[in-house]
Amino acid sequence: MKVRRETAGRRGKTVTTVSDVPVDGDALRALAGRLKKRCGVGGSAKDGVIEIQGDHRDVVLEILLAEGFDAVLAGG
Repeated sequence: MKVRRETAGRRGKTVTTVSDVPVDGDALRALAGRLKKRCGVGGSAKDGVIEIQGDHRDVVLEILLAEGFDAVLAGG
């Protein structure tokens, strides 16, 4: 999985995205819910990508590694 910060196409708003998530359907939405709750922000999960509002790369990476996922930071 890749955790990155994106602003392109979002009118300057920053989001943290998690791509290449190895789960789908309800498991994807449940994981997104846990990430959103821990970060205290909103977001969405669709097409295998989780979007979390704001720059929360470090917290998201920490949570994913603690849950046993193989995640890395991507981008600048």
